Amino acid sequence: MRIATWNVNSIGARLPRVLEWLDTAQPDVVALQELKTTSEAFPHHEIEQLGYEVAAHGQGRWNGVALLSRVGLTDVVRDLPGQPDYEGLIEARAIGATCGGIRVWSVYVPNGREPDHHHYRYKLQWLDTLRDTVGTEQATSPELAYAVIGDFNVAPTDADVWDVNAFVGSTHITEAERARLNQLQQVGLVDIYPRSLKGEPYTFWDYRNGSFYKGFGMRIDLIMANEVFRQRIKDTYVDRDARKGKQPSDHAPVVVDLN
Repeated sequence: MRIATWNVNSIGARLPRVLEWLDTAQPDVVALQELKTTSEAFPHHEIEQLGYEVAAHGQGRWNGVALLSRVGLTDVVRDLPGQPDYEGLIEARAIGATCGGIRVWSVYVPNGREPDHHHYRYKLQWLDTLRDTVGTEQATSPELAYAVIGDFNVAPTDADVWDVNAFVGSTHITEAERARLNQLQQVGLVDIYPRSLKGEPYTFWDYRNGSFYKGFGMRIDLIMANEVFRQRIKDTYVDRDARKGKQPSDHAPVVVDLN
């Protein structure tokens, strides 16, 4: 089974590339983030024609998540239980489902903007709620392969950014954010690091200043999984080629192959 996560930075703008990638990479389960469309306007028909069931959750704002599966899609949950709001709105940032016997969550963690911004506090609260959700579900079904995958907007270590000095005073590398990732490990998840790499394991490169070609990237798209899931892994990799070419997303897909 092949499982992937990809922040597409607008499914409308990126649909031809997404359809081509699905046809070429042949993933069985795909978590998408930053749809920038509503659930109703999501291109269900085009993707279903490739053999996928679709569960989409979007509001037409700067968020939106989806799960695509050709191995089953059941027990769909939209939003984390008890998910905090931002300025009165529960944002479309999480969707979970069981796909081929694996429980998968697609998450788009809030950016945080700046450490002194109220969006940063919202980000930490959101990650706390994610931890609580994982802890509850893991305690209920510890025998089930389980993964939370998506754009976490946190680089786990200094080695996961091209130059940590360039991020001093910024989000994505603060102690509080990284502490939340560690809390996910405390409730049973581990960071599945890419094994097959060409260059650095970054998953995001800003559009500006030729960042992709200069190697100015970050690893913020993660696969956090339990031990049952980890034991089944054959390979993991970042598909850097999907970041190349005309009108790419600023993120690359992260792929994991399972026995």
